[in-house]
Amino acid sequence: MLQTYTVPSGIRSLRADKALAIAFPEHSRTALQRAFDAGHVTCRGTVIKRDHSVAGDDVLEFSFPDVVPMEIKGVDIPLDVLFEDKHMLAVNKAAGMVVHPGAATGEDTLVHALLGHCAETLSGIGGVERPGIVHRLDKETTGVIVVAKTDKAHRALADQFATRSLKKFYVALVAGVPQLLSGTINSAIARHPTHRHRMTIGEGGRPARTSWERVETYGDIAALMRCQIFTGRTHQIRVHLKSLGHPILGDPLYGWKPDPRLPMQPERVMLHAEHLVLTHPITGKELDLRAPLPADFVSMIKVLKKAAKPVEKKTAPVNRRNEDKVADRGLRT
Repeated sequence: MLQTYTVPSGIRSLRADKALAIAFPEHSRTALQRAFDAGHVTCRGTVIKRDHSVAGDDVLEFSFPDVVPMEIKGVDIPLDVLFEDKHMLAVNKAAGMVVHPGAATGEDTLVHALLGHCAETLSGIGGVERPGIVHRLDKETTGVIVVAKTDKAHRALADQFATRSLKKFYVALVAGVPQLLSGTINSAIARHPTHRHRMTIGEGGRPARTSWERVETYGDIAALMRCQIFTGRTHQIRVHLKSLGHPILGDPLYGWKPDPRLPMQPERVMLHAEHLVLTHPITGKELDLRAPLPADFVSMIKVLKKAAKPVEKKTAPVNRRNEDKVADRGLRT
């Protein structure tokens, strides 16, 4: 369907993509960009690009390219749903589940599960491979993740993540025990210069801020920490806790090593997205989403408590007969 827009008089210069985004807030920026990329936007009859400068009384005509049918099919994978309505849902992601499909993934990603659960009711802003996905969690990280069912909800949720108006809390089991009870880390995070699959703290990185508190300790073996992140950098908590000298248990990529004092070693990175507070994208009401600790996390805490418990020294049994003889001698003197 061809749509027409006349740039208001008085505007001297404005990018074409910004002009349409302002005039048609019901359309996502991604959808408009696709229209430009497909050559479906013209100014006075000439195809233009996104950065084309328009002025007052210019006439823009545009249409959206045909939607490509989704190639990824839904799979009936059980989901731990924390909240759901017709606009969005929140799930407690399981350990080992990749969020969206990639070259090395199978049909067991969160996207496959969501398509099986929601059928065709997922926002298309993320494209074929990321329908409804607003943010992500690492493969081994468990916990709260929100998904948009409509484009309007997607834009509103994405805006909250971009403006950092929501609150994100994680819990982690770390090696060793921090001396302080709490603190804040303000250290920029960048891609590692030689190990491209790792992140690191260094100049030229993007600003990152993590606040943390020590919740529980297990001797000098480990500690349970709660972290609030105010930015969303790749591997942010993992990198920041490593910088404290306390890498997350099960995270060899960032310095964790198996502890011989433990009868059982963690099989994954012990990080859990426990708590997310946001505004409902449509109703405006506050949503307080919490995901209980997964079974392997609880089991690891039990192992740590047992390993940290001091061993009771066995004392020799008291010989009551000798005690009586000693007492008897005392009475005779």
